[in-house]
Amino acid sequence: MRMTVSIVLGTLLIAPAQAAELSVNVEIPKLNVAEYHRPYVALWVEGADQKVAANLAVWYQMSEGKEGHGTKWLPDLRQWWRKSGRALKVPVDGVTGPTRPVGKHALKFDDKHPELAKLPPGSYTLVVEAAREVGGRELLKIPFEWKGKPATGSAQGKTELGKITLSAKP
Repeated sequence: MRMTVSIVLGTLLIAPAQAAELSVNVEIPKLNVAEYHRPYVALWVEGADQKVAANLAVWYQMSEGKEGHGTKWLPDLRQWWRKSGRALKVPVDGVTGPTRPVGKHALKFDDKHPELAKLPPGSYTLVVEAAREVGGRELLKIPFEWKGKPATGSAQGKTELGKITLSAKP
């Protein structure tokens, strides 16, 4: 654990240092369609080389249905699947979870997250991809500094995703 040491009027104060933190808000919009299915969504961090540096979250149908297990459709998250998904053995503790309903979903990740713990300081891009059965696909990107200056960013989806916001704190 990192510690911050301060001396105030001759008294030694030891307090835990602030952890680096990434806050992400993901909006799943309400669509007016005849047949609605919750989207599969993947959130990951890419380095400057556009390779996956950390998987943050993957939402998919985790139960068996009439069309088979939800993992069958993970390749529909095309960019994530090509860059990282096919190499993962799902479920992944702390990363994978069930699809989410329409609405805003707040996520927080810090440097204790198994994927972010190994991430060195630097420039990265948050990538959010969504794919929906009988629907479309959408990919949004937001650049940020990890363990650098505090930063905020956002991207607006057009169909499968609504507004995505990011706040990075060193």
